[in-house]
Amino acid sequence: MRVHSLFLYPVKSLAGVEVSVIDLDDFGPVGDRRWMLVNDQGEFVTQRKLPALARIGTGIDERGVSVHIPGEGRFHLAPGHEELSVLVWRDWMNSLIGPKQASAAVSRFCERSLRFVYMPDDTFRRVDPARVVDQKRVGFADGFPFLFANQASLDELNSRLKHPVNMRHFRPNIVISGAEPWSEDHWQYLTIGQARFKAVKPCSRCVITTMDPDTGTKDPGTEPLRTLSTYRKTQDGVIFGQNAVHQDGDHLSVGDAVIICPQES
Repeated sequence: MRVHSLFLYPVKSLAGVEVSVIDLDDFGPVGDRRWMLVNDQGEFVTQRKLPALARIGTGIDERGVSVHIPGEGRFHLAPGHEELSVLVWRDWMNSLIGPKQASAAVSRFCERSLRFVYMPDDTFRRVDPARVVDQKRVGFADGFPFLFANQASLDELNSRLKHPVNMRHFRPNIVISGAEPWSEDHWQYLTIGQARFKAVKPCSRCVITTMDPDTGTKDPGTEPLRTLSTYRKTQDGVIFGQNAVHQDGDHLSVGDAVIICPQES
């Protein structure tokens, strides 16, 4: 088994970036979902309510994170000094407000008032303690720092679909090849290269999986979620992929060997 591909999502719910290497820190993947968009009440905003966010590209270069907003141009994101309390699901936390020009541009594009905000190093948002006993942290991701996906499971799903989808519909960080379809349901501990991970929760999928990752257009038949729901529905929801936390290691690379362990090594 090997790492097939790697993805970062510099801004929550905007387009991701495929990379060859992911560095690791206390937050998980370095640079992953440290930025997000909020409304005037400080509440997080995603493609669930604004599908057009899929059309906003992201990039990472020596200056940091940039966004390309259709009709507006490219903007580099750098946190300012003004603080703002923001909400992700049930978690309120401190953030730093991003550049006003970028926020004004995305507000025009989405036709509503939005702001870019950044999670600074001194903000600690804890991973769900019901799933992870250790004091692990996470950025603005929905709940966990890593999402694993199995390429063979996508291939099996596509064999059932009239119009195949690609892995970007599911927004994973780490895609693994060489495993049996749906074997990820039983993964507990993984070693990838020199890094170790613990799978902590099957990933329940939402309406975002039904949206074209390039256009934000929703599939009229709500695929692939509709087909998944016919055979992948559990008490945790309609499942594709595994949420995980890392235990050690400083980076991952495409092509790294993946070892599944029945217990912590």
